[in-house]
Amino acid sequence: MVNRPHGGKLVRRKLGEKVRDRVLEEIGEYPKIEIRDVNAVDVMSIADGVYSPLSGFMMSDELQSVLVDMRLPDDTPWTIPSVLDMDRGSIDFEEGDSVILLSRGKPIARMYVEDIYTYDKAGYARSVFGTEDPAHPGVKRVMEMGDTLIGGELEQIAEMDAPFPDHYLTPHETRVLFNERGWKTIVAFQTRNVSHVGHEFLQKTAATFVDGLFINPVIGKKKSGDFRDDVILKTYEELIKHYFPKEITHMSILRYEMKYAGPKEAIHHAIMRKNFGCTHIIIGRDHAGVGNYYGPYEAQEIFKQFPDLGMEPMAFQAFFYCHKCGNIVNAKICPHPKEHHDSLSGTKMREMLKTGEVPKPHHMRKEVFDALRSFENPFVE
Repeated sequence: MVNRPHGGKLVRRKLGEKVRDRVLEEIGEYPKIEIRDVNAVDVMSIADGVYSPLSGFMMSDELQSVLVDMRLPDDTPWTIPSVLDMDRGSIDFEEGDSVILLSRGKPIARMYVEDIYTYDKAGYARSVFGTEDPAHPGVKRVMEMGDTLIGGELEQIAEMDAPFPDHYLTPHETRVLFNERGWKTIVAFQTRNVSHVGHEFLQKTAATFVDGLFINPVIGKKKSGDFRDDVILKTYEELIKHYFPKEITHMSILRYEMKYAGPKEAIHHAIMRKNFGCTHIIIGRDHAGVGNYYGPYEAQEIFKQFPDLGMEPMAFQAFFYCHKCGNIVNAKICPHPKEHHDSLSGTKMREMLKTGEVPKPHHMRKEVFDALRSFENPFVE
């Protein structure tokens, strides 16, 4: 059997057809909240079970528990809040009311308002990101949030308009897939980059020890300079087609907006992949980091604080090409000094592409580079 869902039960929060039709017929009777894209993605993640055991947006006791203890009130590990923010002046409903959540004017969920509360933005940012620096993209987003949070359970009415639906499987579907393939141990690889050869070696090294490899690219809003979603998918399709055994590999996207919260987000990434059915997750150098806010291996160290997480991290040092070894290696297995090393990183690959430098074969597979070159501009502006 694949891994048990986080919290013990895989959540599914979707209205049945008859109830959904009745709610839509009575839609004019409900207060409505127009939510941002990031909140709409959270709605879908809650409804599909990606955020199990959450069944809605967090209430004040849940948020406080996560910020202080990195756990839900029932002691289940949880590190990244899932909250719905509004400005107090725009709230035209009360606790106990049901409201309709709209995404770009389309009703996507019914929410039962159980808690309306204020919060400390600076404390929120400090707890989640370890800094209050507004230059941090996650902190900046928190400071731009409304002054009030709305908590309560929700039920999805309709799917949000989302890209690449053919590449998305819910946790219920991935579990069926993994069981059909006979996979009992599955390692997840989280990525928001085009793959370089170092990534490939990392993935294949991890896959050696398990039944299946679940490549799970993040699709959603990213910071300027990151690779575009369609570019990431196209290059991974080429890489898997030419260099991965199909019987042990599956790629499915994760619709999610990166928080750049470093170690705490690494735990959140593990929880989401646990809900898909994975048993292991690859945690490399500076996982979910940005700038110099986190140490290179903080995201690996934090797993020691969660012995009950139910996910096994596969921690790797950074891979590089050693001209003396003539191979892709890391510091653990290479005895040679740095002058023989050629570093491999997403940042370096982006810079090479921007300057027009052609990656060497030990930097990037030709098929991946050719796919990259087919895009006029592969970067988020």
